[in-house]
Amino acid sequence: MEEKLVFVSVGATATAEQESFVRSIEDRLRSESLIPKTVGRNTFSADAPLKAITELMEKCSGIVVIALERSYFPSGLDKRGGPRQVNLTDTRLPTPWNHIEAAMAYTKHLPLLVIVEDGLKAEGLLEPGYDWYVQTLPLAETALGSNEFNGVLADWKEKVLAREPHGPQALNPAELSIADLLGALRPVQLWSVLIALAGLLAGAFSLGARLFPPLKPSPPPAQGAVLPAPSASRPGALALEHPHTAPAQAGMAGVRTDVVLVMPAALALAA
Repeated sequence: MEEKLVFVSVGATATAEQESFVRSIEDRLRSESLIPKTVGRNTFSADAPLKAITELMEKCSGIVVIALERSYFPSGLDKRGGPRQVNLTDTRLPTPWNHIEAAMAYTKHLPLLVIVEDGLKAEGLLEPGYDWYVQTLPLAETALGSNEFNGVLADWKEKVLAREPHGPQALNPAELSIADLLGALRPVQLWSVLIALAGLLAGAFSLGARLFPPLKPSPPPAQGAVLPAPSASRPGALALEHPHTAPAQAGMAGVRTDVVLVMPAALALAA
């Protein structure tokens, strides 16, 4: 079976129990031909965290969120000082990166498998009621063998295998308009195309001047001379020369056809 990369959102473990639980999930994923990838755990980058996470998610076909206790507050207040103030006791919170990475994965339409440690405060993207199923499990390897976990894992895996990584896709020129094609060009390529079009137009005018040379003006008839009769092949034909158009035609004849050579050079720059 072809292996797939999956993004694992998990904070740095604080206890041996947490580390053992995370490793059990990673081993289970590998047994399903799914390779777990976590920034700062088994994947490292010199870029800023959000950039590294974004680039790694582009290569993955799914995400597993493992929410473990990060912060603990024996007592506290929620909405302190307001009319809806609530007393909090034994409050346990995960790393905020679970929420950040889950939101990023959702916007990329990655299938989510959410696993929350039993006892954590249910809030944000880790509470039930969204487009994914939230499993609350104790930190025990035996919890990964339950019918519920196996069923949810199998359904999530099916979605992962059906999805391709959300990497940049190649553009199909046949499906693009002229505006889309021009918009996809880099500035150097766009200038090269404009130069090529200018050379093509200049070459067309030059070629037309060579194929259709300017008509020379006829000398004026001598005084008293009889004008020749119209040609038999073109009855009623008149002289085409005009004193105003003749200079322009003569100037057009001087344009060199070598301008057409601009075309190959511009295309070479565009490549």
